[in-house]
This record gives sequence, C-alpha cells and structure tokens, in this order.
Amino acid sequence: MDKDLKASIVVRAYNEEQHIEKLLDGIQGQKASFSHETILVDSGSTDRTVKIAGDYGIEIVNIQPEEFSFGYSLNTGIEKARGEFCVFISAHCYPEDDAWLENLMRPFQDPSVALVYGRQRGNHTTRYSEHQIFSKWFPDGVDGIQQNPFCNNANAAIRRSVWEDYRYDEALTGLEDLDWAKHALESGFHIHYAPEARVIHVHEETYPQVYSRCEREAIALSAVYPDLTFTFGEFVKLSLMNTLSDYYHALRDGKLVRNVLSIPAMRLVQFWGTYKGHNYKKPVTSTLKKKFYYPRKTVTFGTRGKKT
Repeated sequence: MDKDLKASIVVRAYNEEQHIEKLLDGIQGQKASFSHETILVDSGSTDRTVKIAGDYGIEIVNIQPEEFSFGYSLNTGIEKARGEFCVFISAHCYPEDDAWLENLMRPFQDPSVALVYGRQRGNHTTRYSEHQIFSKWFPDGVDGIQQNPFCNNANAAIRRSVWEDYRYDEALTGLEDLDWAKHALESGFHIHYAPEARVIHVHEETYPQVYSRCEREAIALSAVYPDLTFTFGEFVKLSLMNTLSDYYHALRDGKLVRNVLSIPAMRLVQFWGTYKGHNYKKPVTSTLKKKFYYPRKTVTFGTRGKKT
C-alpha cells in the first residue's frame, strides 16, 4: 500500500459505455484535498466501456465473466489498489458535485469508522417508485454513525485495513456490502452515513431485470441472515402498502397520472422477486449466475474470452 495515496476509487463495470464517461468526468472534476487513483474492474464488456476508460488513463483490470460476483470483482479491484481507503461507485452512477469524494472520506477522521456510504438519487429516467426507494434508503440531513449494517456499495468507501482482515464474500449473489458491514459492526467498528456525499444513480432496468435483482439480493439476504423469512402474505401486504404509499406521494407531487401503471408494476416485481429469492432453496448454479449478472445474454459461460 502506498502511504502517500489516500484513496483508490474502484469502479465495477459491464457494458457501461452510455454512462462511464460521465462518471470519469465527475471523478476527474473532484476538488479533493488528497491524492487518489481510479481502477476499473471490467467483467467482459463487449461495447466501448474499456476503450473509453483507457482514454482516461486509468488502470483497467479484466476478469472473466464466469468468474464474476460482486464480492470477487471488489476483492480483485482492492488487491490492485494502493490507497489507504477504497472508494466504490457503480459505473452507472456519477457524482452530483465536485465535493463528493471529500465528503465521503471526511468521516474516516474517526478511526473507529470502517465504512462510509453516501446519498443516492435517480435522474429523469428513474421510475417514480425507485425515487421513493432512494429517498427512504438515503434520506437528506441524517448524518452520522448508525447501529445497523445497511449500506450500499454503489456509493461507499471502506478502510482497507479492515478489509485485509475480512474480504468480501465472493459466494453471495448480492448484498456483499451488507455482509461486510455486519462483520465490521460485530468487530467493534462503526458505519457512517454521509448524505452530503451525493451521487446520481441511473437505473435503466426492465421489469425482468428488476425482478432478477430483487431475487438475487433476497437469496443473499437469506444467506447473511438465515433466520429471516418472507411469506406470501408479506409479499401481498408489502406490495399493496408500498403501491398505496407511492400513489399518495405521486398524487401530492402531481405525478400520479403518468405513473399510475408503473407504480404497481414496479412494486409487484420488486416484492415478487424478494419473495421468490427468500424461498429459493437450491444451489446457485452458473446458469442462475448468468441470469443474475448478465441478463442481456451477451456472454457464454464456459468459453473463456469468447463472447456471443
């Protein structure tokens, strides 16, 4: 580790040519008071993602698609990192301002803080229900230490020395961030939410992709917390409650008419995926991983380095 380099920004990417340039421009525009580097971990992009990243002169690490998991890609990126702290931002996110990095790193002045995560908001393409989710998960004005392991690696940073004692779980199908934060809390460290570290998170998923994301995250949550349950009754209850809540807020915001169909559709696939994932009892096969991680069917597993 380079003691003179404070932060290493690790970006995980797969076919992100539409977004990666805006992210890298945002990183270059940061007014940070410390040195930092950027590392792209690419998992088999077939578009111009790697070419664009190369034009910015950042370090690129390639992993095979069949090797991918969220934990594996993070561990691989951190292994290449030289900074005292590792910053994570998704390739389809970008900083909202030039103080994002400084605000994300400031809580580490407290040596007991192992992880900091920042605020996320959608853009004009984001579905109304997802705007509601972002607002609930990442509220304005609540800055400080929290007692639960919730966090999100789309906009977060960790103390590398803690990772050296506990790496990300590469077997999980998601929520590797929550699992890591849970371990950090159990080891006596703190988790800090920094709402001033703001990013725009561009989700452009189809409904089947939303379902798949919720399913794999629920499978992972069941692995992290084996005693948790999610019944069919809870699926019905939460789908209905959240749909009604979204309708109420959309009516208040003057956005109900344009979202009258997308709101129940989004909530149904969200909680149906959650229900199915919580109740999935079979092994996570390579075929299922392909469904989770590569929904556009552009990669054939088992043939290293070849794409279809």
